[in-house]
Amino acid sequence: MLADGDTVDLTNLQRQILHRTDAVGMAKSESGKRTLAELNPECHVIALTERLSGLRLEEEVALADIILDCCDNFATRHAVNRACVKYSKPLVSGAAIRFDGQVAVFDSRQPNAPCYHCLFPEGQDVEEVRCAVMGVFAPITGIIGTVQAAEALKLVIGCGSSLAGRLLLLDGLGMEWREIRVPKDPGCTVCSAAAG
Repeated sequence: MLADGDTVDLTNLQRQILHRTDAVGMAKSESGKRTLAELNPECHVIALTERLSGLRLEEEVALADIILDCCDNFATRHAVNRACVKYSKPLVSGAAIRFDGQVAVFDSRQPNAPCYHCLFPEGQDVEEVRCAVMGVFAPITGIIGTVQAAEALKLVIGCGSSLAGRLLLLDGLGMEWREIRVPKDPGCTVCSAAAG
C-alpha cells in the first residue's frame, strides 16, 4: 500500500524516482502505483490518496506486516510510531535532508527494542526541516530508500539481523556511515511497560 495525500510536483522528480514528468499534478500514490505496475505487473499495489492520521492510520497499520516511513515531518513520524507500537508492527524509518540521511528499524515485537520516541522524544524543541524548504541531494534519498527496502525484505523473510536498536547515519558529502546504538528508554511514554 502507498499512502500519500500529496500530488507530484516538478521539484519531486529529481529525488522521487517513482514519478515522471507526465505525472506532475497526479496524486503521488496513483503515480507510484502506475510506475510499480509498469515495472512488475504481478505486483498488487493499493494507492490511498490521503494523508493517514488518527483512527484511519491505526487501521492501516494494524493490517500491514511492516511499515516503511518515508515522510518528512516529526508529527507524522510520531503518529506512525505510536500505531506501530500499539499493534506490534516493525517500523523501518528513513529520512534525508541536504547531504545527510538516516535509517533505523524499530521492532516492538522485541521486548527490549526502542521505538522512534525513545530516540526522538516528541515534544522536544526540534527544528522541523523539510526537503521542500531545505533541499536534499537527490542520490541520498535513493541510498536511504534502498537501505529501507533491504531492511524490510530481511524482516519479511526473517534473515540476517535488522537495524533494530541501531541508527545508521549517512554523511553524503564524505560518503561515510556511522552507527549509533539506540537503547530502549525505560521511561518512554510510548513503548515502556508503564505507558501501556
